[in-house]
Amino acid sequence: MKKRFLTVGAAALAVTFGLTGCGAPGSATNPDAAEEEVPAEGEGPYSLVVEENPEFEEGTTMAELSEAGSMTIGTKFDQPLFGLRAPDGVPEGFDVAIGALIAAKMGIPFDGIEWTETVSANREPFIQNGSVDAVVATYTINDKRKEVVDFAGPYYVAGQALMVLEGDDTITGPEDVEGQQVCSVAGSTPAATIEQEYGAVVVPTDVYSKCLDPLRNGQVVAVTTDNVILAGFVDQNEGEFKLVDGGATFTEEPYGIGIEKGDQAFRDFINDTLEEAYDDGTWQRLFEATAGQVIENTPEPPAVDRY
Repeated sequence: MKKRFLTVGAAALAVTFGLTGCGAPGSATNPDAAEEEVPAEGEGPYSLVVEENPEFEEGTTMAELSEAGSMTIGTKFDQPLFGLRAPDGVPEGFDVAIGALIAAKMGIPFDGIEWTETVSANREPFIQNGSVDAVVATYTINDKRKEVVDFAGPYYVAGQALMVLEGDDTITGPEDVEGQQVCSVAGSTPAATIEQEYGAVVVPTDVYSKCLDPLRNGQVVAVTTDNVILAGFVDQNEGEFKLVDGGATFTEEPYGIGIEKGDQAFRDFINDTLEEAYDDGTWQRLFEATAGQVIENTPEPPAVDRY
């Protein structure tokens, strides 16, 4: 099976080569040599190997997408580090990199991916009605969701945390928000947890970025979602917000790739792709190039759950 490399955009060259200088798989150790050796076709920001003429069993999702040379992936557009729409309209972040990795294994270059914004409330419907081929969108795997969609992964384990105004020392943990207004996304796992387990009054919104102004103007005392998402907001708004108790988490949120219910072959393929990326260092490189720009310690990748 032949392979080719996705080139990186000029803005991403320094980051990519800086991270891969230690010889990470699928990258050059010399920027000058890389500029000469990497072909200009299939440009993309993550320097991923794109399989050329991959072979899949006829009738599988992989075969159909590979033959088409394109796929549609749902992701968040408002979450720094994982899925944030860049000025050119294309999202970037760790979720985007994981989606690009899966596509590349099917021979689909980055510019062959159509990115569709998925918010917490429409991820299952988009998968069920065929609007997307997969969802990679800080998508927590849980039993209720598994009733209607399937998950590959997890590819990351986050945890729920609280974000408050920088000068607020009254909230030290989730127990302190009982009876108080807390902003979160409607239909999300964090919203259900903070309401049902800690007695907060949830002020719902459709995307987490819309929680920032209510926190600024005192309409809510805190914002809650996964620690990595909140860390991105703190980093983007220096001096305004902080994570409660240094970002201590009070849940475990395994992020998975959502696909159509019953598509076992596609799920196995994605899980195989993730495990290969864990083993050869690609996962670590992608994390460090995205979320790792703020989250200093690269975690160990989680074990895939082949339920």
